Amino acid sequence: MIDRVRGAVVARGADYLSVDLGPVAVRVTTPPLVAAEAIVGREVDLHTALVVREDSWTLFGFADAEQCRMFEQVQTVSGIGPRIALGLVSVLGADDLRRAIDAEDLAALTQVPGIGKKGAQRIVLELKDKIDPPSIGRPAVPSDEGWRTAVAAGLTSLGWSAKEAGVAVDGLAGRLDEVTDAQSPDIGVLLKEALRSLDRS
Repeated sequence: MIDRVRGAVVARGADYLSVDLGPVAVRVTTPPLVAAEAIVGREVDLHTALVVREDSWTLFGFADAEQCRMFEQVQTVSGIGPRIALGLVSVLGADDLRRAIDAEDLAALTQVPGIGKKGAQRIVLELKDKIDPPSIGRPAVPSDEGWRTAVAAGLTSLGWSAKEAGVAVDGLAGRLDEVTDAQSPDIGVLLKEALRSLDRS
């Protein structure tokens, strides 16, 4: 098992980073926010989980151990694979995901593409007594004007087209103050609001 990857970013995409480990560079699939905030040439330190399938080995990387742990726990639910687990962690974050499960908040869980009501019920049923309780409070995700890139990357990685993502981001820009703190935008909140606007369109 590869628990952690540290090295300089040599390339990045909407949902992955290529990290230089010396003689090799490793491609790590990440939440869109992690990829968006990484800078080519700068070092990253990622908590990782290796998912092995018959036809592929995929390394998933997260900014902190809690996200990585939740990613792994969600996959213990029957019918939930790494793609949907990554979507849950990307859209809700580790603590909001724990909070939704603890409160049996199916509406929050079904905001994530690929999760229907039955899937949300199964997540609650199978994880409610296994996960750590959510922490008190809700710290905002630090960001700057890069929120546009992060939200757009999150939407495209979840299956929306670049055009649809652009429309949603433009819609958010006009009412940023209504949705979050414009000085320190919470990317998770913005991503959820963008998903709601796309669902209404």
